[in-house]
Amino acid sequence: MYRKLFVAALLSLSAIEVNAQQDSLAYREKPLFGTLDTVPRKRSFFPLPVLGYSQEKGLEIGAAMLYSFYTDNKNPSPFTRNSSINLIPAVTTEHQFKVDLKANIWTKDNLWHFRGNLRYQNFPLYFFGMGDTTLQANKSLLNNIRYRFAFDGERRFGKFFYAGATLSYQHDTYSSSDMKGIYQTMPLVDKSGGYVTFIGLTGIFDNRDNQNYTRRGTWLRLNVAYAPSFLSSQELWKIDAQGVHFVTISRKSTLGFNGQFNSLQGSALPFYLVPEMGNDNMMRGYYQGRYRDQNLLAGQAEYRYLIDPKIRIRVWFLDVQPKFALAAFAGAGSVFNNRDFHLNGFKPSYGAGIRYFYDENSRLTVRIDYAVGEKRPGESRQKGLYLSLAEAF
Repeated sequence: MYRKLFVAALLSLSAIEVNAQQDSLAYREKPLFGTLDTVPRKRSFFPLPVLGYSQEKGLEIGAAMLYSFYTDNKNPSPFTRNSSINLIPAVTTEHQFKVDLKANIWTKDNLWHFRGNLRYQNFPLYFFGMGDTTLQANKSLLNNIRYRFAFDGERRFGKFFYAGATLSYQHDTYSSSDMKGIYQTMPLVDKSGGYVTFIGLTGIFDNRDNQNYTRRGTWLRLNVAYAPSFLSSQELWKIDAQGVHFVTISRKSTLGFNGQFNSLQGSALPFYLVPEMGNDNMMRGYYQGRYRDQNLLAGQAEYRYLIDPKIRIRVWFLDVQPKFALAAFAGAGSVFNNRDFHLNGFKPSYGAGIRYFYDENSRLTVRIDYAVGEKRPGESRQKGLYLSLAEAF
């Protein structure tokens, strides 16, 4: 199984606030988040050097850089959520490269919400076949070059409902690296790659107290998108539905629930566009794409406990009062085609982790999770270690 280990070389240096500027607004909040009764909003920049290793990539060297800010500095509102821009470039000793740029923008009082993503990757991946019973012994190592652009925009109507539109374009090319495994003999749609343009509509309900490290509230999102044949290799429909709900158990304890359903419909389905099980957010512990099919249904629960040691660390330019959280999670998920849904296809995912608040006023975290999944006959138990910016959900 593919194992990916991220090591934060400068994690001990904590958050570095570059040109941190306090906005004119300060609002009252109990000191669960924020060290004072009055919590100022800040702009912050957090660089996280990263090392990674996998047998198909060799040594990976990269950086994760997150800039957090507010869009209403001139006339601030206490309800406006923080916006962020995240850039992650990385190179490997096997001459591979990726760069990922993400933006998440909230306007004043959260009236408008915009998200954007630009991604280029030249990375190999393992292909195990289709369905929920693929075998480790059948895996093929593929080369993949991908260009991706995505943009979402939503406007708030009423207090908690958002509606908007989505646009995305993706172009992929695939080739076999080792001439082994199931890829050589399996008939696949767009086997050497293709392109797709999805145009969609979105509806969202959102009454969370905060989009980062949520402690109470609900978020529901439904997106239905169409890929016309004149803008895509195949004519397709896509349905993405997701929901989260958080319950505050005590002052420091939170219980969260997360469900997800993805579906790809059409007469010919490119193998690289069908839903894939496993990543650092949902079904942790599985190599992304180990199981893939026309539909994905998954759910998870996560318990989080806040730890505030109430100590102050001053080292050179570093002046922080660290705050952490512990987490335990468990879930299950399955991939299936339209005519073959069965309950015994669900696979487990469970594990634990720790979070560090590098910008506690905005509740921004670095998290480390270790997760395990199923053990198939004759194979090692599937598992994974993750280091990521922000919560899984």
